Amino acid sequence: MNGMIRGFVMSREAASYNNIIIADKNDEITKWICRNLKSGTDWLGPHFTIGFVRNGRLIGGLIYHDYRPGCDVWWTIYTADKKWCSKKVLKFMFALAFEHFGCRRVSMITDVDNYPCLKLAQKLGFKAEGLLRQYRENGKDAVLMGILKHECQFLGD
Repeated sequence: MNGMIRGFVMSREAASYNNIIIADKNDEITKWICRNLKSGTDWLGPHFTIGFVRNGRLIGGLIYHDYRPGCDVWWTIYTADKKWCSKKVLKFMFALAFEHFGCRRVSMITDVDNYPCLKLAQKLGFKAEGLLRQYRENGKDAVLMGILKHECQFLGD
């Protein structure tokens, strides 16, 4: 696939813009994320996925899963390009979680040695809430991260 989504048709106008957000209508983005994270999709229950497209190529995606109405939603994210992130994209990601889904918090888990992810999460306002010892299948530790709606700097404006 080389970053393109099979069956995904993008207009010439859309392909010329940067940082487009698309909905995953047929689970192709979900599968792409899981494949790149070296995970199957069998752990996913009901979910909603968005993709980040730059110059007509899929460069990342975010799976919203384990949603509990009025409480929380979990994020699983994968990116293949450091330029996936913009203020517009972040506002959309958080607005979907906090305003559309009505959640009080967003949660995520990352490997303890995934320094780029930990640094980005902290920059976005996530707080480390716990160490999950030997959590991963390979015995690696992971960090539980969370952000509350009132802590989010990307809402409003």
